[in-house]
Amino acid sequence: MHARVRETDDAALVRAIAAAGARPDRAAEGELCRRFAPRIRLYGLAHLRDAHAAADLVQQVLLTTLVRLRAGEVREPERIASFVLGMCRMTVLDLRRGVARRALLLETYGELEALAEEAEPRALDEARLAGCMDRLSERERSVLVLSFYAERSADEVGRELALSSANVRVIRHRALDKLRRCMGGGE
Repeated sequence: MHARVRETDDAALVRAIAAAGARPDRAAEGELCRRFAPRIRLYGLAHLRDAHAAADLVQQVLLTTLVRLRAGEVREPERIASFVLGMCRMTVLDLRRGVARRALLLETYGELEALAEEAEPRALDEARLAGCMDRLSERERSVLVLSFYAERSADEVGRELALSSANVRVIRHRALDKLRRCMGGGE
């Protein structure tokens, strides 16, 4: 690290970061992060009471601060410490609001989650499927086999069967509907 950057006051670092424009001053940004990360972490530990949440707060506040500095949105470089503290407060408030919203949603809809059962996958009744496929017309069966077994697009199926791709999609849709009803016992 450059000795010049370490000896620079906070306001000068802020000005250097803001003046860098499209080519970020990595040394100045690194030094600013080195100076403020411990303070932000302490704030996070005091207000969030969780080391992981405090570490996340450090990253979020420093990232937001650097983005705002690069964009020239900090009006008073001499008050960067106050700006960072304000960012800490706002970020913690946002985190708490999110936690409160999630708790309210769980309280309101948590019972629905417990009531919802995971659908067990049905075993494929191959004999029934074969019987249902036999009930389809030759054209419907060909469209389904080419679409799903051969994995061909509607255009490719249409070229092979001398049909338009729109007609293939209609035939496929109707054939699938017939299969659903047959497999479900509707026919």
